Amino acid sequence: MKTIKGPAVFLAQFMDDKEPFNSLDGLCKWASDLGYKGIQIPTWESRLIDLKKAAESKTYCDELKGKVNSYGLEITELCTHLQGQLVAVHPAYDEMFDNFAPDGYKNNPKKRQEWAVDQLLSAAKASRNLGIDVHGTFSGALLWHTWHPWPQRPPGLVELGFKELANRWTPILNAFDEQGVDVCYEVHPGEDIHDGVTFERFREATGNHKRANILYDPSHFVLQQLDYIEYIDNYHEFIKMFHVKDSEFNPTGKKGAFGGYGDWIDRAGRYRSPGDGQIDFKTIFTKLTEYGCDVWAVMEWECCIKSPEQGAREGAPFIASHIIEATQKKFDDFAGAKTDEAKLKRILGIN
Repeated sequence: MKTIKGPAVFLAQFMDDKEPFNSLDGLCKWASDLGYKGIQIPTWESRLIDLKKAAESKTYCDELKGKVNSYGLEITELCTHLQGQLVAVHPAYDEMFDNFAPDGYKNNPKKRQEWAVDQLLSAAKASRNLGIDVHGTFSGALLWHTWHPWPQRPPGLVELGFKELANRWTPILNAFDEQGVDVCYEVHPGEDIHDGVTFERFREATGNHKRANILYDPSHFVLQQLDYIEYIDNYHEFIKMFHVKDSEFNPTGKKGAFGGYGDWIDRAGRYRSPGDGQIDFKTIFTKLTEYGCDVWAVMEWECCIKSPEQGAREGAPFIASHIIEATQKKFDDFAGAKTDEAKLKRILGIN
């Protein structure tokens, strides 16, 4: 067993034009003062990291680490969720996902995808230069618009979709493999990897690529009514990253999982600040510790009711209170005895 590391915080949702949320120094001091021990960096935020420079310069990465360490923090992981999304975009979503790309790549899906792939390749090298072995991202989606089988999906559509997704990602996974870094896909609605079955389909399409792993976030499973505890039993060997985010599902006679096109606050399934939703984090931390998952517990704030400032203040002690110091001894060792084969045979009645 291993003790989960933390608490840490994902900085993406806290970025702002106001201090202290507009600079790495400001955010580091803020996070440290709140009791966090690590920060997870969104690489699309140039105020936090120059991804290209991090890929090319070990000196720059050493200086970046030194700055973060000076606040008593570690960089837990780099993330490319927005860039990963752009590796695979169905044309129906082109205009909306253009928001994730720099201006020079908008209105040009091919160039946008090339940019996204280049970003991922840089993230692999940057992670290695920072001494980090895991990386968080999204898979993107070619099939999401067909998730409900109406109209009927033609035979072979799903297989072809995952084949193409694997074709796009396999060279990226190979690049991460060269750097000794695992790619952890956040299993998330809107992505072609959104549950256990789709993760298995993707791995199979990539030839069970060893670098294809999981960023475990139970909040997305509550909204799907998927057993997020059993998920750990099934996929613990692939869980290399962990987001601590809460959610709830409260269906009524008027709305359910589809949400009626409502805003987040009006939906039956909605994200909440850690401790405010329905997720059994006590069992989750127990399972991850029991299976020896070597992960940071990273608070991701997404709540339609509570402010990010309050969520961040409460997040560090919430995570700290759930981290289990994994025991290195059995509680009944005091009553044990040295192994004696003759004695064992006598106990079993073996002559």
